[in-house]
Amino acid sequence: MSTPTKGKAKLASRPYEPWLREQLAADPEEARLYLEEALRDEDPRVFLVALKDVAAAYGGPTKLAKATGLNRENLYRMLSRRGNPEFTSLSRVLHALGFRLTVAPVAQSRSRINQRRHRSGSRLTRSPLVGARGGRS
Repeated sequence: MSTPTKGKAKLASRPYEPWLREQLAADPEEARLYLEEALRDEDPRVFLVALKDVAAAYGGPTKLAKATGLNRENLYRMLSRRGNPEFTSLSRVLHALGFRLTVAPVAQSRSRINQRRHRSGSRLTRSPLVGARGGRS
């Protein structure tokens, strides 16, 4: 670890959270893009932290608890790095914040299921999770 040299001004640092919350609260499109980018990360905890940031920008856990009907303590737990929210709880939080989850194909790549099939030499013409008539198998 290096120490500052004499004569050099130490750069002041400040927390980024107030600035981030201000940006997210001021522009719903910025909040949407922030959440969308967090969803792209392979680690689901990144999305929960981003959702917590957006919730804080939109009034915090107390206001969110009232809007969702969820317990405030459970919201804290759910939005922590160790959180594992149920789909219904996640959906309620997103809805209260003015968002919803959507599904989109992965751009320019095959799904993991298709990649495994391709490597094994067999050809997959439809999802193995959907039957020939379009319903679940």
